[in-house]
Amino acid sequence: MTKLLLSVHVLAAILAIGPIAVAASLFPRYARAVRLVPASGGAGGEEPKAAGVAAVLHRICRGYAVFGLAVPVFGFATGAALGVLTDVWLIASVVLTAVAAALLVFVILPGQREALTANEVSSSLSARLSGMTGVFNLLWAVVVVLMIVRPGSTTGV
Repeated sequence: MTKLLLSVHVLAAILAIGPIAVAASLFPRYARAVRLVPASGGAGGEEPKAAGVAAVLHRICRGYAVFGLAVPVFGFATGAALGVLTDVWLIASVVLTAVAAALLVFVILPGQREALTANEVSSSLSARLSGMTGVFNLLWAVVVVLMIVRPGSTTGV
């Protein structure tokens, strides 16, 4: 049963967090492009295309954030099955996951919504979204390393 729980946990992490990381990273570029190209300019309708891409990227982030709830659910189930819920590496991973989730829900998604509804995406909003997405991705990279290395583990890894 532990192997099944761990497999579902890892698959959920890959299939949920990966798309969010990519879509959130691409979003600022397309949000900026919406306002940089004049709608009636000779560019052949690039503004509506950029707006559409930005909207789809935001929907991907929103939708996969809901699916991403499976990651900690199966993570806790796996941790309980392995008897490691009190290990420091797991507690650190849980805290970093909570910080990443809060960043997504309270900063990145609202920032994307603001960018989609703004008349012009400011360079400060774009930079804030890019920076916060970078922090979000870095937090997940640290969680992955903690899950693999497991400091203090007795498995010899």
